[in-house]
Amino acid sequence: MKQKTEQDAYLTLAALCAQSEHCQYEMVEKMRKWELSEEAQARVMAKLVAERYVDDERYARAFVKDKVRYNKWGRRKVEQALWQKRIDEDIRQRILDEIDDEEYLNVLRPLLKQKRRSTKATSDYELNRKLMRFALSRGFSFDLIRQCIDVEDDEDAYELVD
Repeated sequence: MKQKTEQDAYLTLAALCAQSEHCQYEMVEKMRKWELSEEAQARVMAKLVAERYVDDERYARAFVKDKVRYNKWGRRKVEQALWQKRIDEDIRQRILDEIDDEEYLNVLRPLLKQKRRSTKATSDYELNRKLMRFALSRGFSFDLIRQCIDVEDDEDAYELVD
């Protein structure tokens, strides 16, 4: 890859950040691939942060909102993704705590309902086990999953009575 100058790197990254949110880790990784020196990386990052092109808290807020609403991820999976992006622990916790359990439930209920229709199982126990494994893989907590599965089981019982 062609080595960039410090000014070229700054302009490229500023243009990239103007289009969408990015975190500091992503910017540093790009500069590392461009073989920019550590000192130049630090200067470019300082300038990007000072001019608010890069803001990890703003990035984390947008990331969490998108992953929960559109990708239908649970808290654990989002938290792990933020950890991989090297977002500070206090920022991660603060942003994740802003989302209440009701929002997670509003994402999880239709997800489980859809999965229930497409899952083949020989018994209710096997079906619930498969749904539990699916929801856990999406990063939802055991108590929220249990809450949704119990409600759906109750609804199925009422449908049988009608």
